Amino acid sequence: MGDWFRAGGEDVFLLTLHIQPGAKKSEIAGCHGDALKIRLAAPPVDGKANTALLAALAAWLRLPKRAVTLKSGQTSRHKIVRVEGVQEADLQALVDLPLSSLRGTQRRSNP
Repeated sequence: MGDWFRAGGEDVFLLTLHIQPGAKKSEIAGCHGDALKIRLAAPPVDGKANTALLAALAAWLRLPKRAVTLKSGQTSRHKIVRVEGVQEADLQALVDLPLSSLRGTQRRSNP
């Protein structure tokens, strides 16, 4: 299991994330200590980055938006996100996604 996620129940995981808002594009940047680093194109103003984060995670994991909720870190770069209806393999695959698009509908092919 990755250091950045842990089981929170059946098909429920808690993700530890390090967010960099105001980036050039939204993408997963790899691990940052015990967190998964995500760059977001959205600015850290009026909750826009939090909204973009939850929408991006839902799209990348192909889940409805209601399945992804912010548990802590509303105003911090360090966030805990709860994800329902996901399998561990789906989370492991997150780091293999081409994350330049918030749609997250394509996967990067392995060389």
